Amino acid sequence: MTASQPDMTTTAGKLADLAQRLKNAAQPVGAEAVDKRHEAGQLTARERAEQLLDADSFVETDALARHRISDFDLEHNKPLTDGVVTGYGTIGGRRVCVYSQDNTVFSGQLGEVYGEKICKIYELATKTGQPIVAIHEGTGPRLAEGIVTLSMYSKILAHMTKASGVVPQISVVTGQTTGLHAFTPAFSDIVIMVDGEASLHHASQEAIAHATGTRLDAQALGSAEIHATESGTCHLRAESDAAALETARTVIGFLPVNNMAEALRTEAEIQVGSVQDNVTDTDYQLDELIPDDAHAAYDVRDVLNIVTDDGIFELQHEYAPNIVTAFAHIEGRAVGIVANQSAHQSGALSSQAAEKAARFIRTCDAFNTPIIEFVDAADFVHSDAEERSGLLRRGAKLAYAYAEATVPKITVILRKAFGSAYVFMGSKDLGADLVYAWPTAQIAVAEAEETARGIFGTDATEDKAAEMEEKFIHPYAAAERGYVDAVIPPNETRGHLVEALRMLGRKVVMTQQKKHGNIAL
Repeated sequence: MTASQPDMTTTAGKLADLAQRLKNAAQPVGAEAVDKRHEAGQLTARERAEQLLDADSFVETDALARHRISDFDLEHNKPLTDGVVTGYGTIGGRRVCVYSQDNTVFSGQLGEVYGEKICKIYELATKTGQPIVAIHEGTGPRLAEGIVTLSMYSKILAHMTKASGVVPQISVVTGQTTGLHAFTPAFSDIVIMVDGEASLHHASQEAIAHATGTRLDAQALGSAEIHATESGTCHLRAESDAAALETARTVIGFLPVNNMAEALRTEAEIQVGSVQDNVTDTDYQLDELIPDDAHAAYDVRDVLNIVTDDGIFELQHEYAPNIVTAFAHIEGRAVGIVANQSAHQSGALSSQAAEKAARFIRTCDAFNTPIIEFVDAADFVHSDAEERSGLLRRGAKLAYAYAEATVPKITVILRKAFGSAYVFMGSKDLGADLVYAWPTAQIAVAEAEETARGIFGTDATEDKAAEMEEKFIHPYAAAERGYVDAVIPPNETRGHLVEALRMLGRKVVMTQQKKHGNIAL
């Protein structure tokens, strides 16, 4: 028996053997690969999982797994973990499941055992009702294992589909992620990418070069910037691995553990007394935020940051910036916010904005998070490009998602709510539980000039437009008909939202039995 070989006939020897195996699993291809990662300023797959979770809470599963292939001399190259670290732990004391892909093992390619490990952690997350955070860095199937790799991808996507709407799924993309690997983040509820390191694209650089004659690097094909600004796949960008993992922790902090749990609540000052008793100096700033010029822009985030506890946590802020989607807290209760941003395209809805808002609304509804909409839009964007891009089909998703949602839904009309924008942005008859309007609200079929032209034709004059302004362009006709529940001073907005959320916490909706609806995908 040598010093390096424990005596396997003794308990002490067997314990020493286990310790050595686990040590090898922590560095499946050796210390040199770990050193290279650190020299490049990157964390290892295991370090990423551990840093994501609360200190010392990570419990690894399948650390000793190896592939079963003997072809191509692979029986002599069987690193532990098989290229993915899986397990569970806690974030902020709440349990989550995690898997972290390791591109130092077979260049991050997926094999049968690798796929089995991911499927097992998905099964654990789904049946125990725990969120799952996936850390991505992989380059497609392990060709040496053949078609079984495709079977594993199919199984993973099936598991992600079953988990969708049951537990939150967060993807953190830390490195180059290509081929079939690149589709899995798109199945997640939230995607976070690391600037300069992460990339998501299906076709490999070689395939693009062969097909087009042009060779592009990974960043040009699918960088965090491209997916944050152009495709909309990326919800949040981060400057480093560590920042991306901290962002994932923040996102998890806004969502319940599963679809059966209530919206999260944090410690907050509780409103006592009437709405008017709780108006603060900060609330009074709302009275001056809407410009007197009906065509002047302002930043709706100024409104949102005042009416929420600690401001908003915005998602996809670089994509379709004419709509704001964000998480926030009001009296400690997590809420989802959708708001027209007049600082971009006057807050008009576009096909991209409608899809962005629809996806966010469905995420909130899946996880019992109340939805609050802040409205200031004259209509959908008017352009031939929008019409050709599928405005009708893509815009329909927004109305469908909102009408289908059963969580508490509150609307605050700040200024313009004309025509289609009124209908699609949380109108009473589309399903809003409570609708509030500021005195600055303009709720009508169309703006005054357009209304005058529609009624009087060539006889429309400035005086006629002024007459239409006085007759239609205000919140009171809607209030008289019950389309608005109350016209409120802006400074009372937060107080009314607090009271509305308290009351709607008891909301119960019985939905019609059906297999599923057919949203206009």
